[in-house]
Amino acid sequence: MKNLWRRVLASTLGLALVLLCLTNVQAAELRVLAGGAMKTIWDELKPKFEQASGHKLIIRFGTTPELIKLATTGGPFDLGVVPREVFKDAAAQGQFVAGPTTDIAGVGLGVAVRSGASKPDISTPDALKQTLLKAQSIATIPASAAGAQVLRAFERLGIGDAMKAKTRVQPTPANVVEAVAKGDAELGVFLLNVLTAPGLDVVGPFPGDLQQVIVFTAALSKDTKEKAGAQALITYLKTPEAAAIIKAKGMMP
Repeated sequence: MKNLWRRVLASTLGLALVLLCLTNVQAAELRVLAGGAMKTIWDELKPKFEQASGHKLIIRFGTTPELIKLATTGGPFDLGVVPREVFKDAAAQGQFVAGPTTDIAGVGLGVAVRSGASKPDISTPDALKQTLLKAQSIATIPASAAGAQVLRAFERLGIGDAMKAKTRVQPTPANVVEAVAKGDAELGVFLLNVLTAPGLDVVGPFPGDLQQVIVFTAALSKDTKEKAGAQALITYLKTPEAAAIIKAKGMMP
């Protein structure tokens, strides 16, 4: 019991120190580039951080290609919390401070159906293959980092060409959910946290080594004039409070 109370006290004191640091930074308007799959998480994190710090967050969401474009030609920004794949683009990487990034959250791929629909078998790679081949249509975002991993899984299963005609390309994570919930697509094949939404029932994660985790990582813009505030946001995203929200929304802190 004493050890439990010590851990609780340490966590509480740690958060208090973080919030003290936040309030000691002059309030600023922070421009953030963020992966669209984390939008529901930001809906909770944003007001909590703004209240604790006095900073205001202006967040622009996008898929990986959109984030690369925003980083390179979308005007000034202060930091990004984006899929690691953004940093594989040399031009985009050059817009961030050189050095290690800070991993914030990760999530794997999965399959979902419309609420109330029967759940197909995806327990093994072959079962997933047969389920995908039997499906009339699927919804995903091929242009995103997660969507690219989905397409690679199709290729590994030997059904890449067969799935092209069945794929209902969506522009945003919210549209993936909407397409499945309305019955416009039989299956949603995307990030598990996105598929854990009203109107959908999650069938499960990709099986075995077909599973891939998309990691969202944070870094400062090399041109930010609000370095202290931007760093304070990254520090906040690593607090127990932020981690609890990330976990509750279906991602791994």
